[in-house]
Amino acid sequence: MRTKAMPYIAIFLLLFLKVMAFRIVIFDAKSIFHIAFVEFPVWAFLLAVALLLFKKRVWLTAGIFNLLVSGVFFAVVLYSRYYSTIPSYYDLRQTTQSGTVGTTILLLINPLDFLFFLDAVILIVLARRWGKLPKLNSLKYAAAGLAAISVFTTVYAIKQPIIDISFFAKENGYAQSQLVQMYNHLNEKAHASGTETKLSAKELEALKGNEYVPVNNHASFGLAEGRHLFMIQVESMQNFTVNKSINGQEITPNLNKLIEESAYFSNVFQQIGAGTTSDAEWMGNTGLYAEGMAPTVNDLNGKEVPSLSRTLKKEGYGSATYHADDVTFWNRDVLYPALGFDEVFTVEEIPDKDQVGYGPSDEVLMDFALDELPRQLDTYERVYSNIVMMTSHTPFILPAEMQHLELPAEYEGTHVGHYLQSIRYADEQIGKFVEELKDQGLYDESLIVIYGDHSGIHGSPLSEEDALLLKDFLGHPYTMKERLTVPLVMAGGGLFEGEEFGRLGGQVDIMPTTLALLGVEHATPMMGHNLFEYEKNLLAMRYYMPGGSFVQSEQLYKAPGAKLPDELRDMKTMEKRAKNSATKKHIRNAQEILKYGDALLKPYIDK
Repeated sequence: MRTKAMPYIAIFLLLFLKVMAFRIVIFDAKSIFHIAFVEFPVWAFLLAVALLLFKKRVWLTAGIFNLLVSGVFFAVVLYSRYYSTIPSYYDLRQTTQSGTVGTTILLLINPLDFLFFLDAVILIVLARRWGKLPKLNSLKYAAAGLAAISVFTTVYAIKQPIIDISFFAKENGYAQSQLVQMYNHLNEKAHASGTETKLSAKELEALKGNEYVPVNNHASFGLAEGRHLFMIQVESMQNFTVNKSINGQEITPNLNKLIEESAYFSNVFQQIGAGTTSDAEWMGNTGLYAEGMAPTVNDLNGKEVPSLSRTLKKEGYGSATYHADDVTFWNRDVLYPALGFDEVFTVEEIPDKDQVGYGPSDEVLMDFALDELPRQLDTYERVYSNIVMMTSHTPFILPAEMQHLELPAEYEGTHVGHYLQSIRYADEQIGKFVEELKDQGLYDESLIVIYGDHSGIHGSPLSEEDALLLKDFLGHPYTMKERLTVPLVMAGGGLFEGEEFGRLGGQVDIMPTTLALLGVEHATPMMGHNLFEYEKNLLAMRYYMPGGSFVQSEQLYKAPGAKLPDELRDMKTMEKRAKNSATKKHIRNAQEILKYGDALLKPYIDK
């Protein structure tokens, strides 16, 4: 019996070792007990079922199963390196996007990752040694036992709230975390008409620490009334590059010059989820939170969304959006109709030339948008142009003729060096666009809103060498605040006098602030508020920070994640501080805000 069972024991032992390696890499978790009784049984049960179904081809079945599991673990490791969270079954719907970011994926791979596939080689060796295996009757009893353990741990996990998926998977098992999410997804569909969280505008503002003021009573209301609107979303632009120089050269000279006659918000945090750039588009055009673990655009049900373009349409605006990529990427073929843009321009219309990275360069994009303006000005009373830049996307590698910086030798060929060059290029295109508006006499008739979509410097592409370069560039270590803050600049002839606002903001605040300046009221609730009016803020964070995290005007709280404990930092100094009663209050308030945000989002997504 021992000899007969030995090959089967070897097959399951290899799987156990792989699961253990996975837990160590992803969660830094080394508890043999937890692995043996929580994480491993689900995978072992699936293997046992496969071996029972294909009992005449044990080695082939074990090999294919282990390769599939290796592929899953390999993908999870790469994903977690870049996004600092684990993927879920939601992210399987993003596999069609991988071709567009293939170069980025190559940056994430460590040769040691391929050790996940080592067992395939070992299985081949064992198969040749032991040959065809006889049926093992006790396997069905082992499968039953494994099933019982798996059911118990999964049922236990279902009863636990998912605040952060990585922490949840660490405590309850990765496989269980996927099963629980599937269960919750189906349960939400079955109870879609249940009670929703509702907050009045006054209650929402109180949670953020402010007294509510009707928008038409705001001091900035109508400051840019009747003007054209140009929204420019800049790929991967982080705030730490603004007003900074290297080797005697400004990183963003054009933006710096524009800021001298603009309102510049220097403490605005990204709030994107799995949808990255498309989530930023969503928030900028709806004032609503993104979904989080799933890209919001992937779950849109096709209903018309109360949006910036729809609200402005009532004021005589015609709207157009520009993005030099395939319209199906991030489901923009669904997003743009939902947002109600009158005109949509993608790679089908934008000239397919001057290819850089994933499509035509930003110079081609901006020139195309400018060329469309005369016709639009003849067609519409006012124009709203939404321009999504793309050239400064990971991996940030530009041809020599597009590189405007002479970097110190130690920056050449580094991830940070490539990033600074790409931001300098983006800045050049912004400068040309603004100058063209001035040349056409449109600058004094326009409101120009410029903001970054998300961080560019994060994840495993940031090597130890890059971290040292950033420390040298910044004068201090690269912090969470620098990673997550993006610039927000509002400009237009005669509107502002170069004031910088350090008050806390989020991407959900972009649309409310813009509409207030234009003197336009939005008919439906938004999660954000007018940054010119309110001093305090509270942002519920998830995805790029563990669920349960928040950013508040005085505190930044990072909830416990897969590897690290929770921590509280001072927003000004980024130094650690002890949690206090205010921290607990903000955690509760942030969760209320997030629940309300999900309730506002729910009518427009297919859950």
